[in-house]
Amino acid sequence: MNSADPQAFDVIVIGGGPAGENVADRTAAAGLSTVIVESELLGGECSYWACDPSKALLRPVLLHSEVRDMPGLEQAAATPLNADAVLEHRNRMASNWDDGDQVDWLKQANIALIRGHGRLTGRRAVTVSLPDGGSVDLRARHAIVVSTGTRAALPPLPDLDALRPWTSREATSARRVPRRLAILGAGVVATEMATAWQALGAQVTLVAREEGLLPRVERFAADLVADRLRESGVDLRFGTTITAAVRRGDPPGDIHITLSGGDEIVADELLLATGRAPRTEDIGLETVGLQPGGWLKTDDTYAVIGVPGDWLYAIGDVNNRALLTHQGKYQGRIAGMVISDRANRHPVDFGRWSRDVGTADTVAVPQVVFTDPEVATVGLTTAEAARTGRKVDVVDYDIGQVGGAAQYSQGYRGQARILIDPVRRTVLGATFAGRGVAELLHSATVVITGEVPLERLWHAVPPFPTISEVWLRLLETYRDATREPADPRPK
Repeated sequence: MNSADPQAFDVIVIGGGPAGENVADRTAAAGLSTVIVESELLGGECSYWACDPSKALLRPVLLHSEVRDMPGLEQAAATPLNADAVLEHRNRMASNWDDGDQVDWLKQANIALIRGHGRLTGRRAVTVSLPDGGSVDLRARHAIVVSTGTRAALPPLPDLDALRPWTSREATSARRVPRRLAILGAGVVATEMATAWQALGAQVTLVAREEGLLPRVERFAADLVADRLRESGVDLRFGTTITAAVRRGDPPGDIHITLSGGDEIVADELLLATGRAPRTEDIGLETVGLQPGGWLKTDDTYAVIGVPGDWLYAIGDVNNRALLTHQGKYQGRIAGMVISDRANRHPVDFGRWSRDVGTADTVAVPQVVFTDPEVATVGLTTAEAARTGRKVDVVDYDIGQVGGAAQYSQGYRGQARILIDPVRRTVLGATFAGRGVAELLHSATVVITGEVPLERLWHAVPPFPTISEVWLRLLETYRDATREPADPRPK
């Protein structure tokens, strides 16, 4: 902080989630005075209500499922999960909703913190409403970064306040297992939470307007997840939606849910997993000529389009480029270097950090859905290729036929698919569904971002016995289908 002007910083970051922390780390390391303004817990949604607690719930569930199919562990598999122990593990992984460690890290990184609600009040200006009712005005010498993330987008059901539905926050932080849980949605939150809570003892009913789960992934992968959920006892209701829901009793208790076809469901809790909306409705966008409540569109340096002067940036979920924590961190690193270059009047050196600026947001976004089985995907899907008119060759292989699959379970069920550009002979997309496939994803991401030609991939030898051997089988399948001989000689 500049003692002559205690309200002035080189960089102001509104929102202290993973994206905001990463951009602040980069600008502070470059010698720019940096402050984070945060109204909730430092560390954001991922640390307390999303990535960390949800995976803490899911990992014991997935491990228990694997044990059931592993010879010699029948007795362990017959024992139900200890839900209380799993919830306690989740609490630890969410740091018991205490951000003290994050605050200590900020101090070590020489990043200032102001707790309160930050709003833009004009060009390079922010006013923070403090918890005690006061306020403080800040000015940025070089940049303001908006990293306020998203919130749950709720459907237009009547009397939502009286209904007291769960959103993703309640689903990952609940202190007890509901006897009956209804879920509205077909995406990642809906399927992961159905997987977790059914295994922990709830009777889950999942209601989806779509005719299947996970509409953005390859259909074979979504179908494997649906089959496994049904086997675990989840009641899947596709092609319908909720038209009304009300809590009855005094005090309010059961939720009576009416579906579009007239059926009724009774549940203890209702999770609304119907998408995300940007948290931009009350951050002062109107003072800089932008529409409150909307997504912040950016260029590939993460400067907000429509605001002249390269001083306002938006990173993470709020820019709607890729709503994933690891992508937000990536954007924070890029934006931090861009801001530092511009502050020091250096040309922005795109070559320092990406051969093709924005690649990780456009053609190679990796994502894992931690269901049973896992789904791991990066790059194009066949539906996206068809929609964009991109010609691809589709190569499928049954992962259960790979030697390493038997190390996970007897009767392994899984499938791999890669999409190949037949002209350039590079991989454009990859999807894996099965146990353990999350660990295949980074190799696929490297292959796609590096534009590795198939001729070189033959020389990336997968270790035996692992499911990584599926890469070799996919190449062999493509060779046989195209009748092109593989050249084993190094180029």
